[in-house]
Amino acid sequence: MDVFLTGGTGLVGSALLSALLADGHTVHALARSDSSARALEAAGATVVRGSVEDAGLLAEAARTADGFVHTAATADGKDADRDAALLDAVLPALAGSNKPYVHTSGVWVHGAGTIDEDTPFAPPALTSWRLPLDARVRAAADDGVRSVVIAPGIVYGRGLGLPNVVKDGPRTDDGALVLPGSGEQTWTTVHTEDLARLYVAALTEAAPGAYYLGVNGQNPTVAEIGAAASRGAGLDERTVASTEADTEARLGVLAGALDISQQATGARARAELGWAPTGPSLLEDLSSGSYAG
Repeated sequence: MDVFLTGGTGLVGSALLSALLADGHTVHALARSDSSARALEAAGATVVRGSVEDAGLLAEAARTADGFVHTAATADGKDADRDAALLDAVLPALAGSNKPYVHTSGVWVHGAGTIDEDTPFAPPALTSWRLPLDARVRAAADDGVRSVVIAPGIVYGRGLGLPNVVKDGPRTDDGALVLPGSGEQTWTTVHTEDLARLYVAALTEAAPGAYYLGVNGQNPTVAEIGAAASRGAGLDERTVASTEADTEARLGVLAGALDISQQATGARARAELGWAPTGPSLLEDLSSGSYAG
């Protein structure tokens, strides 16, 4: 396929770009800045200059590419509007084509508990905007689009992402790492390179309207994550909880999402797409991998 990709320099998108090229696809990647363009070109993509706010460019890209994958996100409070506008441009351009469109959501939309793809939605305020957009993407299957939604867990790898919120947390006067919340909450996780291979499988194999949790089945507690991060940094492994108010004062609206305790296996993607995560666990990556040192 010739795939059009947004977010190709991000934690998810950069790994996906490599995975697509390794699988024999070509990639046209959107770049807004000169630095992004250079990075994408160096990684092997054909650069398309523009932004996710350029409706005409996105529609034309959807019409000319063999598949479209959207991973771009900025977490600046405007992703909901940008994603809605992107769908306004892309989905009509793909209607009746049976081409794949893969959209990025997130497991937080299911709220707390042991979850799978059929678990009712209960999102925190931070991600409630995703639900109508995810539903719109899946409904595009009725209009002749092979649309797929992937909801990743906490994505890690390359020393980047949300694990650093724990790793770089404050420490008490006697050296203990201050956790977001109690530390007892469990996080669903996925290595970025495993997640990239899930996107490739979904792009090429998933049925129209499909929905997959992008999780590897490893669900460590935040206290375990903090201890592993400290171990990798050669620091005191002791951790202490923080109150809801203290966490919110430090992290703002992100605090409520980080306090969600979830467990998931990713069984559907394994069964339907033959996906098999092989990357190091988050605890391994923190203690002796890309985050260590």
